[in-house]
Amino acid sequence: MKRSERRKKKNKGLRNFLIVTALILLVGIVYVVIQYYSGLSLAKEGLENEDETLFEEFEGADPQFGEINVLLLGSDSRGDEDARADTLMIAHYNQTTHQMKLVSIMRDTYVDIPDHGYHKINAAFSIGGPELVRKTIKENFDVDIHSYAIVDFTGFPKIVDVIAPDGIEVDIPYAMSHGIGMTLQPGKQVLNGEQLLGYVRFRHDIQSDYGRVERQQEALSKLKEQAVSIHSIMNLPKLLGVVEPYINTNVDNRTILTIGKGLLIGKSEKIETLRIPVEKSFEEKRVAAGEVLSIDFEKNKQALQQFLSTEEDTTTTELDKADSLETKE
Repeated sequence: MKRSERRKKKNKGLRNFLIVTALILLVGIVYVVIQYYSGLSLAKEGLENEDETLFEEFEGADPQFGEINVLLLGSDSRGDEDARADTLMIAHYNQTTHQMKLVSIMRDTYVDIPDHGYHKINAAFSIGGPELVRKTIKENFDVDIHSYAIVDFTGFPKIVDVIAPDGIEVDIPYAMSHGIGMTLQPGKQVLNGEQLLGYVRFRHDIQSDYGRVERQQEALSKLKEQAVSIHSIMNLPKLLGVVEPYINTNVDNRTILTIGKGLLIGKSEKIETLRIPVEKSFEEKRVAAGEVLSIDFEKNKQALQQFLSTEEDTTTTELDKADSLETKE
């Protein structure tokens, strides 16, 4: 074969490769756009009010050493100025270890809200939005919050159904019906989005609000496991579209992508959880604000800071390395 013919054949092969690559990229872009707007359309079905509530500027500290604390607030009343945070959590993510931890602060915890005196901690949200909740956590537990995300519960079922279209399996201890608009039978059940929302919201059980907190942590842990599956990765554009109208957050896209990448890397890791107040550190009291949890602040502050600290994880890692060396010897 002549050199000119070989050159023509090589150029033709390169051209065909570029054309195929361009087509694949085009198909990929079209897929992402269609999926995103499909999710956005799904999310907006039945959404009456898309106006976001304006909050006081959030003055969260800058993350240190790759550790991010995100305040998670769950609310039913979108745009309602008197709405209180029905769910209050701190999601902690370590960019080095890719470990995620989840802290639930019980809404009846009696704390000192800066410039407003003692109230239940969930009142801080209705008084001053996420910024006052951040200040309250810093004042009472000396923990820095870097960002926030407010989730409207009306969108929770749609988000669940995109992440886990085959449902989430839970073991229901007894029949649940009061206040959730459905009846969940005892035993192992696979729940869709609406049913899972009822499961995590049910309050009239033996453990009262303590059981609800445990179920919320369980549901988020199982959703995290589903979120790193191949199915969820393929549906990521659709999920972003579904989530957008129901989440008000100041977490930037770069941070979201960093956390998402880290979760994929550490997908086998279980989410560690903690409840505040911790066991044997509080008593139930009736005050002007109603039934509250009067807590031992020092004990709970120490427990929270220790849980979020990476020193224990580092020590454990070093011990594991030492044990491994001894075993080899």
